[in-house]
This record gives sequence, structure tokens and C-alpha cells, in this order.
Amino acid sequence: MMAYYILRRIFLFFFVVFSITVFAFSLSYLFPGEPLSNLSGYQTIEYADIEFLEQKYNINDSVITQYFTYLGHVLNGDLGLSFSSQTPVFDEILRFLPATFELSFYALLVSMFVGVPIGIIAASKHNKFPDYLIKYSTLIGYSMPIFWWALLLIMLFCLHLGWLPMSGRISLLYEIPAKTGFMIPDILLADVGYRHEALLDALKHLLLPTVILATFPTTVLIRFTRDSMLEVLETQYIKTARAKGLSRMQVLFRHGLRNALLPVIRQIGLQFSTLITLAMLTEVIFSWPGIGRWLVDSIYQRDFPAIQGGLLAVSSFVIIASILADSVHSILNPLTRKRNHG
Repeated sequence: MMAYYILRRIFLFFFVVFSITVFAFSLSYLFPGEPLSNLSGYQTIEYADIEFLEQKYNINDSVITQYFTYLGHVLNGDLGLSFSSQTPVFDEILRFLPATFELSFYALLVSMFVGVPIGIIAASKHNKFPDYLIKYSTLIGYSMPIFWWALLLIMLFCLHLGWLPMSGRISLLYEIPAKTGFMIPDILLADVGYRHEALLDALKHLLLPTVILATFPTTVLIRFTRDSMLEVLETQYIKTARAKGLSRMQVLFRHGLRNALLPVIRQIGLQFSTLITLAMLTEVIFSWPGIGRWLVDSIYQRDFPAIQGGLLAVSSFVIIASILADSVHSILNPLTRKRNHG
């Protein structure tokens, strides 16, 4: 049954990716301008290059043939050239994606280490003052617009107190060789005399965007962990454990926590895909050089090949993260597979 479940998820993945590539290809015709320019990235095509590009993209054949030609280029990493920089879109995605992954990963860690324990505390103090305080605080955090929350913290910690920088990944004073694309590992691997100062500076740049980005998933995990714990605490085996004389904390950590965290694990994976989407707004506010800000800049500049490539990359990673989270949850909880099979 597990093999069949994984095959279904693989089929779902390829079907969704196929749908996205069809949509991305159709944008070549929906965007203003010539489809050949939108596919190749050449804004002004020389007469001598027209025949070469027409053969490369099979532009004179049927739409279905053009789509499969486009799909072949995508699989080979050929997403055309960016209108604005005239560099391959695939190379630009590889250059900007690590910054987005790094910011999303740290925000997810903050959400896990803050959200899950607070959710457990709220469940253990059900219908008491700490529970009400946590519940209403998460409601405020969940409802607060991320840009407004970001502006408040920028005004306090950057403009008023001057403790933290308000843009970028690191100060221009420090030159760090890019080995992995991730700032903190690159600093640790760098053989420079100012490594400690650069690490402190990078952490200062990272702190505020991470807090802003982690706010929404943290509130989701708090509420989800609390509700999951309360549901488990009402089950018969928990009542039996209490009847045997175990204390509330023993029941909570020995019997309730493991089962309550199973659905939370799935939420943690799903929140990663949410973080990649929210990172776009955070990157624009803090001038964070990630794929979100690059994609927004491409929209402003009407860089159609970059928009197509960015859409394809971000959508694919969101789908992969969602399917992986769903699969891990199903592996840990066989009852889910049974429910999915009806």
C-alpha cells in the first residue's frame, strides 16, 4: 500500500508540474510582444538570427510541437535570456535562490522552536490565563499585515534605536567569496581575517527579516499544536493513563506529545511552502537579494522570460515541499494512508 501511495504522489507531482509548464509556455503568447522574443529573451532579433531561433523553438510548427520543444529546453536548464541583463535566466535563478532558501529556513526554525512549545503550554493551561493570553496574541499575529508589522519593527530597531540594519544581507565593508550561495556557511568557510565581524554583521542583517517572515507560520503552529494537543488529551487512552494515577505532565509528555505532534509535522512542511511565498514581500521590504525581489523587479521591468522562469522555479519548489511534507506525514502516520484510500 505504501508503494502505491508513493506512486500516486509521484504521478500527482508530474501532473501538476506538467500543468505549470503548459501555463508558463502559454505566457509566451499572452505577454505583449513576439512569442519568439518572449521564449528566447532577445528583444531585438537580428535578421540573420531569425532562422536559427525559429528552428530552435520550432516556432513555425504546431503549438503542441512548440510546447514539447519548450519542455525540452526547460529540462536542459535553458529558460532563455533575461531581457534586462541578457544573461541566462537559469543562472540568475541559481544565483538568487539560495538567499531565499536561507531566509525561509531560518524563519522555519524560529517557527518550530517557538510555535510548538508555546502551543503545548497553551494546551496544558487550557481555559486559564496563559491559554487566553497566547490565544489572543496569536490571533493578533495571524491577522497583522506583514508589511505593517515590518515597518513598525524597522522604525523601532533601525531608525529609532539604530540597533539593526534595515536592508541587505551583509555590510559592503565585508567581501565574502560565494561558495555555496548561503551567507552564513560562506562566512564560516571563508579564509578572511574579519570572519567574526562579518558573521556578527550578517546575523544582524538576518535577524529582522527572519522575525518578520516567521511571524505568520509561528502563529499557525501555535494554534495547530494547541488544538492537536487538546484533541489528544480528550482521547480514551489519555483518560485511562490519568485513571492509573499518572500526573498531568507525565500524561502530556509520555503519552500525548507523540501523537499530537504527528499532524504538526505535516504543518511544518506545509509552512515551508508558505514561507517561500511570503518571502517575496519580505525581500522587497528589506532589499533582500533573493528570488522574490528579483521576480518583483522582473515584473516592474516587464522582463517576460525572467517572469516565466521565476514562476516555474517557485511553483515547482512549493509543490515539491508540499508533496514531501504530505509523504513524510503519511510515512509516520499509517492511518492517514488508510483514510486517503477510503
